[in-house]
Amino acid sequence: MTTHLSRRQFLHGAAAAGTMLALVDVLDAAEPAAADLPLVDYHVHRDNTTVEKLLEISARRGVKFGIVEHAGTRENEYPIILSNDDELKSYLASLEGKPVYRGVQAEWIDWMSCFSKDMIAQLDYVLTDAMTIHGTDGRRVKMWTPQFEPGEPQRFMDRYVAWHEEIIATEPIDILANVCFLPSGLAPQHDELWTAPRAQKVIDAAVKHNVAIEINSQYKLPRPAFLRLAKEAGAKFSFGSNIRGPNVGMLDYCLEMAKELGLTQSDLFTPAPPGKKPIQLRG
Repeated sequence: MTTHLSRRQFLHGAAAAGTMLALVDVLDAAEPAAADLPLVDYHVHRDNTTVEKLLEISARRGVKFGIVEHAGTRENEYPIILSNDDELKSYLASLEGKPVYRGVQAEWIDWMSCFSKDMIAQLDYVLTDAMTIHGTDGRRVKMWTPQFEPGEPQRFMDRYVAWHEEIIATEPIDILANVCFLPSGLAPQHDELWTAPRAQKVIDAAVKHNVAIEINSQYKLPRPAFLRLAKEAGAKFSFGSNIRGPNVGMLDYCLEMAKELGLTQSDLFTPAPPGKKPIQLRG
């Protein structure tokens, strides 16, 4: 049986390093540069911790958390995967009354089949990414695993950009996360492969469908050139650490990019009110 590496396992090494008491909170230095920006980390996973512990970190950092749980069919291999209305209802209830936003990280392109529209509309937001992609045989494959083979780089990139466009255009999502991620074998060619025309296609799709582009402090992506194009196009942005363990909520790269781009509160994503959710407008 093939063992699949989950995002959690992939990121666990970085998240486990250090202890909470040894942390230096970089937000103390970065916050004055973004004093007018709401500090929200929309990409927080509960994983092997408690909501109470996350709330302690949130309060200490002065960063509001948006907690996401993986959602989709059982074919998506995660320790926890919400796959029906009852599970989503229980998840929402577990965060009821907490000072957090309640979201999901939607998996693959069939996640909507698991839930009713009314239940999805109770979420504050839906986040997804393009890191699970069609393999050459048509089956879903995980780009962050060592087994992934992208093939010829330029052909892969054309397919990958089209995949971003498809996800943005067809799924009722609020945030596109982990934007511009590349498998490890192609990461050294990032600037060569993420050309301006390719970036513009993803950006144009995001603007057209009102999908926010995540600035991700785990991967330090997207890079400034992509973000400048997105800012010029009028895209909305969200901040996301996607970091596990005591470093959750570290938004240093997000705030660095916000300062460099001159972002204001109007450039940032905020959850849509009831009746205006993507699932209600586009679903």
